[in-house]
Amino acid sequence: MLSILIWLPVLGALLVLCMGSDQHANKARAIAVTTAVINLLLCVPLYLGFNNQSYEMQFIEFHSWIPVYHINYAIGIDGISLLMVILTNFTGLLVMIAACTMVKKRVSQYLANFLILQGMMVGVFCAMDAILFYIFWEGMLIPMYLSIGIWGGRDRSYASIKFFLYTFLGSILMLVAILYLNHETGSFMIEKYYGLPLTLTVQKWLFFAFLLAFAVKIPMWPVHTWLPDAHTEAPAGGSVVLAALMLKLGIYGFLRFSLPIAPLAASALAWFMIVLSLIAIIYIGLITIVQTDMKKLIAYSSIAHMGFATLGCFMMYDIVTHMRTLEDAYMSLEGAVIQMISHAFGSGAMFLGVGLLADRFYNHSRLIKDYGGVANTMPVFAAFFMLFAMSNVGLPGTAGFVGEFMVILSAFQVHFWVAAFATLTLVLSASYTLWMYKRVFFGPIANQQVAEMKDITWSEKINYILLAAGVLFLGLYPAPIINAMHATIGHLLTQSLPPQLAFNVPKEIFYS
Repeated sequence: MLSILIWLPVLGALLVLCMGSDQHANKARAIAVTTAVINLLLCVPLYLGFNNQSYEMQFIEFHSWIPVYHINYAIGIDGISLLMVILTNFTGLLVMIAACTMVKKRVSQYLANFLILQGMMVGVFCAMDAILFYIFWEGMLIPMYLSIGIWGGRDRSYASIKFFLYTFLGSILMLVAILYLNHETGSFMIEKYYGLPLTLTVQKWLFFAFLLAFAVKIPMWPVHTWLPDAHTEAPAGGSVVLAALMLKLGIYGFLRFSLPIAPLAASALAWFMIVLSLIAIIYIGLITIVQTDMKKLIAYSSIAHMGFATLGCFMMYDIVTHMRTLEDAYMSLEGAVIQMISHAFGSGAMFLGVGLLADRFYNHSRLIKDYGGVANTMPVFAAFFMLFAMSNVGLPGTAGFVGEFMVILSAFQVHFWVAAFATLTLVLSASYTLWMYKRVFFGPIANQQVAEMKDITWSEKINYILLAAGVLFLGLYPAPIINAMHATIGHLLTQSLPPQLAFNVPKEIFYS
């Protein structure tokens, strides 16, 4: 089933490309949407057949690929990757539906590009072989580079090249680290790297090698400068995929590689990662307030919100150090994963909305000053956007609240000031999000272009209904998501805690 989820979108992309010119755009759209729907429906038996009580990899497929180099086509999922695979296919469907109305030129190529990107991202979350992981990881860059460079805005060439260079160069050291681990184990299977008796010095080198690749992807301060440019120039679908999925790959890399492979280094450098996370939350939040471009504002806010995910990943070391318990460490890591998912709904929806507004504006402007009174002409759209804005703020009852609350609450148990500084993002996000919403949607109608705007169509409503359902479901009832990853988080903790922290911690708590 996992191979189908990876390669069906690629096959669908080939069929879409066969449609050729824009004269057959409707057929291309039908194939693309059908492929995305099938992939999402296949996630239903995947979730229902997943054993929540086990931390082992499930739905495993193993084939010897290049035996002489011990490279295998090995895929499988645990609780964390299950959630990310479902999120990837959900987002893929949203992009296909949005493209039906927002993309007018080179439709077949656009749809095929994002179908291939979807397959590559599912591959990343399923890969159990490090080389296979790296191939999918790098394979994502090509369709995203093309989406920005071909369908992007005025400065698309600069933004696409900057995106590619940052992410590609950051990944080179990751490949070096993988080759070193292969030299030590004789295998590229990721699970073979867990528990290796490596010295602290070696683990620190490995940690920093992985850090550069993953920090660029998130992105963390100070390697974040590519993201605002990429978001600003990317088409709506590209911005949605960047916000909902590609930023999460860095956090997933920490959970899959950095923490369990280099636990001594991760514990020793936890303070460093916590400081970087707080800088992202506070400093980037302050930068966000002064933005005048809606896309840049949401892009910078994404960096700030992803700071919560990195904070949750590394705060657990201080929690266990000070309290010798894993109950709050569970909450910290689970909060980080939920933050990844909730941010995808809220931020992805806002990028989709800004793209819709720019598409209806005569010069595709995204400047806040060019709008005003949109709620008078697009009341349904304004209502949906308000819900997504409230999720971005972290309003209780929405998806944006759950992950941030879990991370702050767990941090509060050991470091009051860390929790206090992290809480500042609630004030900052309310400031820039509500300020933007007020100026764009309320007040007098700014110009004739806004007065002539039409409210969202039925196909666009489908997207916003799906996103609104995700925002409310995760905000009101996150239990199914927590249950799916709970055993996996427990096993991750056993792998990620160095002996001096795991000592005297009751073992039964790992799987309680």
